[in-house]
Parts: sequence; C-alpha cells; structure tokens
Amino acid sequence: MTFTLIVNGRSASVDVAADMPLLWVLRDVLDLRGTKYGCGIALCGACTVHINGEAARSCTTSISSVAGKRITTIEGLSSDGSHAVQQAWLEMDVSQCGYCQPGQIMSAAALLAKNPNPSDAQIDAAMNGNFCRCGTYSRIRQAIHRAALIARKQSTRSTPSALKRVDKN
Repeated sequence: MTFTLIVNGRSASVDVAADMPLLWVLRDVLDLRGTKYGCGIALCGACTVHINGEAARSCTTSISSVAGKRITTIEGLSSDGSHAVQQAWLEMDVSQCGYCQPGQIMSAAALLAKNPNPSDAQIDAAMNGNFCRCGTYSRIRQAIHRAALIARKQSTRSTPSALKRVDKN
C-alpha cells in the first residue's frame, strides 16, 4: 500500500505493508538512519521520534497509523545543531557511546516544547523509559535544564524559539 506522511517538513510517499513499523520505513525506505533500533518493543526509547509534536516510539508504530501525520526525526530537529537541546547536549558533554542519544534528545525536545521550565521530577517522568547503558542520566537532566535556559534566551532575542521549530517540521 502507498502511504503519505510529512517527514521533517517534506512530503514522503512510501509503498510498504500497512503493518510495517515506522522505524523501518524511516531507516530502510527513507534512509534516515539517525533513529535507532534498540529493543523493538517500545521499552528503551532509542527509536523515539515526534508524531505531530508528541514523542513516540517508532519501533511499534505502524506506518498505517501515521499516514498524513507530521513526523520529525533527529535529522529534522535542526540541520545545523542549533536546536536548544542539541546545543545543551554538546555543552554538557552528555554522550558517551551515543547510541541512545537521538531518542533521548527527541524525548527532551518534546518535553521542553510542552514545558519550557521543567522540574527535576518532571524531567525524570518525561524521560522515564529512555535507557542509557552508559548511565549519563544526571548529565541528561542537567542538559535539559540547560536547554530550557538556552531556549528562553533565544526567545528573548526576538528570534523564533528553537523549541517551537520542532512542531513546524
């Protein structure tokens, strides 16, 4: 079957089985390899993308359920690393092995798009289910606080907030 979706702001039509997971459509059909396969059962968060601005696990999301919806992958968050979360991740040196980081970043960006100044408890709740085998959880939390600050500074300079761009893709 042919399905049309908006991926990173561009229309994409794919001819795949209706039950094919979005993860494999992104990686194998559309050649967007930033979204990672982790567990395949929506428990680890490595495959997190945004569907209509909401964080979602792409490994268990069928392509038929997202037809016509806006999908944002790590590649679509910003092409130049200017998104507040990406900046904070680099500043705080979050990554070790890096495998889980696309999913972590996408979950953090979705959180900050809804809650621009989250508490530690709100961050922990939003990031629950995103596993990091290297154990960088405290740096992830610090980076989310830093990203919130970066986004606030960006919005006070009369430029569009980097966090708001997520929902436009």
